[in-house]
Formats: sequence, C-alpha cells, structure tokens
Amino acid sequence: MTRNEEIILLAILKLEGNAYGVSIRRQIDKDMGKKWSFASIYQPLDNLVRKKYLKRTKGDPTSRRGGKSKFYYGVTWEGLRELQKLKKAHEQVWTGIPEISLENGK
Repeated sequence: MTRNEEIILLAILKLEGNAYGVSIRRQIDKDMGKKWSFASIYQPLDNLVRKKYLKRTKGDPTSRRGGKSKFYYGVTWEGLRELQKLKKAHEQVWTGIPEISLENGK
C-alpha cells in the first residue's frame, strides 16, 4: 500500500460514513495541512477498491448535483487489517529512535 493510499484510508475512517470525493479531499487537506488535487485522490480510491480495501456505494441522484450521484466509500475488513499491519510496522520501525528535534541540530 502506498503512503497516499494509507492517508486516504485513514481520512475515510475519520469521516465515519460520509466519505465521498469532496469530503475525503477536505479531510486530507485538514490532516496534511496542504491541498491535494482530485487526481491525487481518485486514482488511489480506484486502486483501493480494486484491492478490496474499500467498498464503493452509489448514492441517490440529487437535483443539486444535476441529477448525478455521489459515490460513498467505506473501509472493508481487509482494509482495516492492512492499516493495523501498517501501524504496527511504523511503530516497530520507530522503536528506539530518540525524540527528533530540529533545535541545535539534535
């Protein structure tokens, strides 16, 4: 799993059932402190669905969207397991590393 895919899965978990393209992008922008393009979100979303880490559900069409539907995303059990493995790996890799400080070059 790429780092971008991991960030997207975590954003979807935070959105608790209200995860669609725009809300996912907003959450990532908030979490990362910088703007992500829609292109940087939609390709990884497709990849995550293909890997079965996400499920995609088509919402009802709305007049506000010109009759178009939103696609909602949810993390699957497989996606949760993969996130748990990644978290454990991050913790193991960082174990033994002292607190990193940019002050005085330490």
